[in-house]
Amino acid sequence: MQIGLFYGSSTCYTEIAAEKIRDTIGAELVELHNIKDIPLVNCLDFDFIIFGISTWDYGELQEDWESIWLDINKLDLNNKVVALYGMGDQIGYTDWFQDALGMLHEQVIAQGATIVGYWSNHGYEFASSKALTPDKNHFVGLSLDEDNQYDLSETRINSWCEQILEEYVALDS
Repeated sequence: MQIGLFYGSSTCYTEIAAEKIRDTIGAELVELHNIKDIPLVNCLDFDFIIFGISTWDYGELQEDWESIWLDINKLDLNNKVVALYGMGDQIGYTDWFQDALGMLHEQVIAQGATIVGYWSNHGYEFASSKALTPDKNHFVGLSLDEDNQYDLSETRINSWCEQILEEYVALDS
């Protein structure tokens, strides 16, 4: 199994999370790709893909993702398993927490992806988010807040990595 992890990062937090995810799962299994340096279509070389995105300001996309946003529509993600993680600030931008994660989820679902890694929203405090599942009990991917809950990130990453690997194996069997 090879996993392609594709992320965009303006302030390095999304990149640091990508490196932690790679190190948790194993560098022999996870290949990192910064989307500002490599075409997004390269994700199609992998059956298991992780996308990392951050939400900026009032629910806006991170600049690297924004610049290639329409490229997502050209991807055929049928028979691909995708896990998502996002960075956000639940206190400073409480009405838009993880919105970019929710927008990315909509895009990859529309392209036929099978999603793993839905994450409980227990332990977060925010007013609104486009990244919630219809039952409002989960985020559509791992949600990290380096501004307000930095001390929880490592535990969350470890648990989520275990979760997505188990879900992937279950799909494959």
